[in-house]
Amino acid sequence: MGVVLKPIDEGRDKMRLAHTRITREQDYTGLTVLCRPPYFGDAEADKPEEVEPAIRAEKLGYLIVGLRIDPDDWQLPVTADQIVNRTMQRALDNNPETRGQVVLLHDSGGDRSATIEALPQLIHQLRAKGFEFVLASRLGGLSHDQAMPPISPGQRVYTRTDALAFFVLATGGWLLQWTFLIGIILGLGRLIFVGALAFAQWLRSRHRERTHAGEAYTPFVSVIVPAYNEEMVIEATLRSLLASDYKDFEIIVVDDGSIDRTSEIVREKFGGEKRVRLFTEPNAGKANALNFGLRFVNGEIIIALDADTIFATQTIGALAHRFYDKQMGAVAGNAKVGNRINIVTRWQALEYITSQNMDRRAFASLNCITVVPGAVGAWRLDLLKQAGGFTSDTLAEDQDLTLRIRRHGYKIGYEENAIAWTEAPASLRTLAKQRFRWAYGTLQCMWKHADALFRPRYGALGFVAMPNVWIFQIIFPLVSPVMDLMLLYTLFSAGLDWLQQPAGYSMTNLNQIFFYYALFLTIDWLSACFAFILERQEHWRLLWWIFLQRFCYRQVMYYVMIKSVATAVRGAVVGWGKLERKATVEAQP
Repeated sequence: MGVVLKPIDEGRDKMRLAHTRITREQDYTGLTVLCRPPYFGDAEADKPEEVEPAIRAEKLGYLIVGLRIDPDDWQLPVTADQIVNRTMQRALDNNPETRGQVVLLHDSGGDRSATIEALPQLIHQLRAKGFEFVLASRLGGLSHDQAMPPISPGQRVYTRTDALAFFVLATGGWLLQWTFLIGIILGLGRLIFVGALAFAQWLRSRHRERTHAGEAYTPFVSVIVPAYNEEMVIEATLRSLLASDYKDFEIIVVDDGSIDRTSEIVREKFGGEKRVRLFTEPNAGKANALNFGLRFVNGEIIIALDADTIFATQTIGALAHRFYDKQMGAVAGNAKVGNRINIVTRWQALEYITSQNMDRRAFASLNCITVVPGAVGAWRLDLLKQAGGFTSDTLAEDQDLTLRIRRHGYKIGYEENAIAWTEAPASLRTLAKQRFRWAYGTLQCMWKHADALFRPRYGALGFVAMPNVWIFQIIFPLVSPVMDLMLLYTLFSAGLDWLQQPAGYSMTNLNQIFFYYALFLTIDWLSACFAFILERQEHWRLLWWIFLQRFCYRQVMYYVMIKSVATAVRGAVVGWGKLERKATVEAQP
């Protein structure tokens, strides 16, 4: 920011003020030829680092504008009085016969409140000493057309493109800043909201345990296990089910056209077990396999689980007892990662505890759970038939069925004691493949049930749960990478400024960035601690992975959602995408 001064003509009654940026004149009829290279320290260049840019600017046709008064307002900390005193002293010490003087002030690069405060004082005191403020072109004896020569018609397209580009960049930066701020506010607000609801659910769960609510209700349960090429895991899954402390149940294994030894293993290991029945059908997908199994069930309560899942002994009973409430249409269990063998699976274990199960706890308080997980969930048979069973028109048949039952007016509950240990992908590549299917299926379900959004008849489902999915599972992952890049760009720019002016650089902005980001991470970690408290039986050392998860794991989730939205926009067809089993699931202590 330059302020151009000249001695006032003797006897003049009025003084004029013209305050302008040195790099532009009063309008945009032409391109300015006035230029002050960065760090150009005086009216006459006398240092190599000043001479070189001056020569380059001159070759490009620019007229160099130097300065004679530098109050060092860039060297923070500085006060307004210091800026005023230094400027006045140097203005009065310089030769009054000179044609004019240029005062250098800064309007960026840290906290410039002192400069802003000093400016009106400078104008008042300099005018009182007989100085007049003029345009740089007038001080240099240039006409308006000389300072800003009109551009030719052929150049106007470039200038308009430049103007549009700068406008887009400025507007984009403003939008990003507000997006970042709104994101932080919404994120923190959601943590408080979800935490309060989850705590309320936890209290109700403790009350049910104390009063033994529903324990006398023991309906016959049919457990359906759809299996496709599950020879490595099917035996462990069935043995965990048979070890249940709940007695009134049967197991129906549906071999969905496996080409491995899945059926042979079931026959060999469980052929003499009356509670296990095996059915086979040509490969038609998980939804059709579940519907096929429904044709042979004897129970009034249906439990569906993936063939790589191990149930805790109390899980079947914990799910069944909840249906003592006649309005309970489905119950989501407590899915956990059972193969915590590397950093990728530990990150997923952390996500299951602090995100998925935490959300189900919270939304159970409002009866708006959007998905009963395929790993562990129970359904009332008559409602399954009423809702049309499992459908194959989405990749998230469990979420689709959950939404349909909820829209019929029934409750969707959450049972934290119905624990199931599932096999999570052990590499980032297979994780991205699985989550792409999940994300795409979620998009399909949200689109399929879009007519429930903001509909009063569906209560919190339409006003809380579905907006939560759109905002925090779909929109935020699309915006978050840009916010992360903006943070990195801000840190990079701050680092460059510090390298260029280490003595005068203000750490205020950088400290604010670190403070707010550290605050966000701290709240994120505390909310994770709260989730672990509610879980009761978990490894607390898992919490320390949350910091790496923030910077690494979540970037994969961003990529997955961006890919899912792009695929949906293209209208491409996405298959189920079978994941390779490793048989590494163990029930964690």
